[in-house]
Amino acid sequence: MKTSYLLIYLFLLQSFMVFGQTPERISYQATILKSDNSVLPETRVAMKIAILQHSFSGNSIYEEVHNPITSSTGIVSLEIGGGTPISGKFSEIDWAEGPYFIETLVKINGDDSFRLIGSSKLLSVPYALHSKTAERLVGDGDYVLKAMVFPLENSRDVSSADIGNIIECTADATLTLTSDFTDMKIGEMINIEAHNGAILNVETEGQVKLNYTPNGSATFESVPGNVRFGLIRKVDVNSYIISGQ
Repeated sequence: MKTSYLLIYLFLLQSFMVFGQTPERISYQATILKSDNSVLPETRVAMKIAILQHSFSGNSIYEEVHNPITSSTGIVSLEIGGGTPISGKFSEIDWAEGPYFIETLVKINGDDSFRLIGSSKLLSVPYALHSKTAERLVGDGDYVLKAMVFPLENSRDVSSADIGNIIECTADATLTLTSDFTDMKIGEMINIEAHNGAILNVETEGQVKLNYTPNGSATFESVPGNVRFGLIRKVDVNSYIISGQ
């Protein structure tokens, strides 16, 4: 077994995509690194994705395989639900019966078998998937699921309408997390996207913390023809965690 590539850094991007009549899918990216922490560029890898139910050691209810090629910076991008199925049916997952966890295994350059390299909790079920489950549970709109898309072309402060929804940045702009933003409760999240070459800056006002840093900031810089995804989660009063940058 080849073991020259040992370190793999993963991040799960929770979003949804709709392609005509095809099933909705979960967007996923990973950066693959060599043992010396340098990226593994332009290399075909085999990735097996499993969806586990209830815990990191829960039952695997769906598995599929992808064969992406890493980019020049070691990044692979794929869509969970769009690979070659091994077991289960993605379209039949009951998203109301979570929580769910994503387990990732990889084979690189002729490894004899897949190696487990990471697991992540699916923190928020993509709306387009969850809504199918909701249709089976309630027929008259007993509750509302949120996944509205709000375009961002000019800098502005965060607003209550953003909570639980998607901010789609299509031109260079800054989103500011303001002090004492009480409309957003601890644990609630905002999805953010930078599209097609746009740069999205996330800044904080005053001593608001971002990733535990007072007056912190983050930048999401997309390239033409691509999208950068991220997630803002409130963890305390005037304190947020941001991922994906």
